[in-house]
Amino acid sequence: MSTVAPAHRRAAPLPRYPLEADCVSKSFRGRAVLTSATLRAYPGAVTALLGRNGAGKSTLLQILVGLLEPDNGTVRVDGSGQLRVSLSNLARRGVFFVPARDLLLPSLTIEQQMCTARDRFGGTADLAQIAMQLGIADRLRAKPPTLSGGERRRAELAVALARNPAVLIADEPLRGITPLDAEAIMGALRTCAAQGGAVIVTGHELPLLLPHVDRVTWCHKGFTRDFDDVGAATADFAFRRDFMPGV
Repeated sequence: MSTVAPAHRRAAPLPRYPLEADCVSKSFRGRAVLTSATLRAYPGAVTALLGRNGAGKSTLLQILVGLLEPDNGTVRVDGSGQLRVSLSNLARRGVFFVPARDLLLPSLTIEQQMCTARDRFGGTADLAQIAMQLGIADRLRAKPPTLSGGERRRAELAVALARNPAVLIADEPLRGITPLDAEAIMGALRTCAAQGGAVIVTGHELPLLLPHVDRVTWCHKGFTRDFDDVGAATADFAFRRDFMPGV
């Protein structure tokens, strides 16, 4: 009996992700920040992008959402490689990026900004429920300059969730806020993932972050490594030595 595989047999199709930066590199003034880094948005999961300051996390995020062009590598949207990616085009595909600062317009109330985010793309999100979950129901008529730091971060996430995003990317949403604020934010991100959204979050607040994430992508020396769960990451000697030296 022949053991040769049939000629017509096809290889298994590659998995498709709603958003993916694959094997990207980026240099600034001759210094390589990323050499071969990959970041994927997994539907139904919260992925933490972790690494030391200067490891290239922000550069990788900006490439993923079209704010920077890679020197090499590919950005794919729903499995299709893109010659040029822009944040505005990604927004029409259901991607919402929450930067580390300055998402909100100072002249509009939080309610107005949530309504704009929902209505611009014909969304149906329950704004009252989002505001209740994030503890800002009594601040909807306030403007951003009157909010505390924690209230502002919760309001920024409320605006993002009002869009009902397919992919939600939040850059350091827990920085400089209280544990109670962090619990509200991570709880809302988990709800987004439970509804099928693909969530990517960065940060250094491991005790507040890790209990709420499903996967870890570690950015280190220009490369990335994907871990299927938090336990695999925290059990890895190299990851612990680099990112959790005191644990």
